[in-house]
Amino acid sequence: MTPRPGLLGATLLSLTLLASACGSASAEGDAAADPDRPSVVASTNVYGDIVRQIAGDRVTVTSIISDPSADPHSYEANTRTQLALADADVVVENGGGYDDFVDTMLTSANTDATVLNAVEISGKSGEELNEHVWYDLPSMATLTDRLVTALSAADPGGAATFSTNAAAFKQKLDGLAHTATEIKAAHTGAGVAITEPVPLYLLEACGLVDKTPEAFSEAIEEGTDVPATVLQETLALFTGKQVKMLAYNEQTTGPETEKVLAAARDNQVGVVPVTETLPAGKDYVAWMSGNLDAIRSALG
Repeated sequence: MTPRPGLLGATLLSLTLLASACGSASAEGDAAADPDRPSVVASTNVYGDIVRQIAGDRVTVTSIISDPSADPHSYEANTRTQLALADADVVVENGGGYDDFVDTMLTSANTDATVLNAVEISGKSGEELNEHVWYDLPSMATLTDRLVTALSAADPGGAATFSTNAAAFKQKLDGLAHTATEIKAAHTGAGVAITEPVPLYLLEACGLVDKTPEAFSEAIEEGTDVPATVLQETLALFTGKQVKMLAYNEQTTGPETEKVLAAARDNQVGVVPVTETLPAGKDYVAWMSGNLDAIRSALG
């Protein structure tokens, strides 16, 4: 499901006046923005954190979607978003229909920012695209390389720092991939269920097989009703002991997902809560490490 675009069509001057009247910000930025530093705008705090891992304090980073309790699919961009994008030197978006409001707003902003589209960089495409590529560790390693290039162009003096930090970050990604390989060796082929396809790349890296009816996870992701027969088929995964784990998106819940969660718990199936944005107090590596630890624990 794609976030809906917000206010468009106003001139930048009008946007400035509107933004000054806003009572609250919808984007999370560095506490002390420095106009002399390059500005990077990320569509979510996942990408904002990855930028910080590589750039350190040499850039100002603004993450548009940052509330760990919010559903990113329901985000409505506003004038502050437009202004941040208009001032950006580098923009990092997810792409794949996930955050189309970024492209929509960039078309009306007078900017020559370098735009990094994570889905395009990942090389994943097609009608069956799972756009949640931040759960795909190799894609984040490739994005890291592209970030070094973009940041070095915006701040040539920081090129060596960016390269050093990127190498350290990619080493941590390798550590996460090693953990996934260990889980795969112990549990390859194990059936799992999901409420949405958010963590599928990570589950696949662990050798796990999604048994969820596609119509169920698609309906939950799109915010539509789950057909009764599909819901019953999904619940039967737990009563029939067909799956060993449920990956449950905590940011998108409703009656159907709550029934699935209850079925998992009633049948002693491990539950792994997942999110689409960074939990409070965690960086990307700690977040993914926690997800992998939870997967290993749930599988027993």
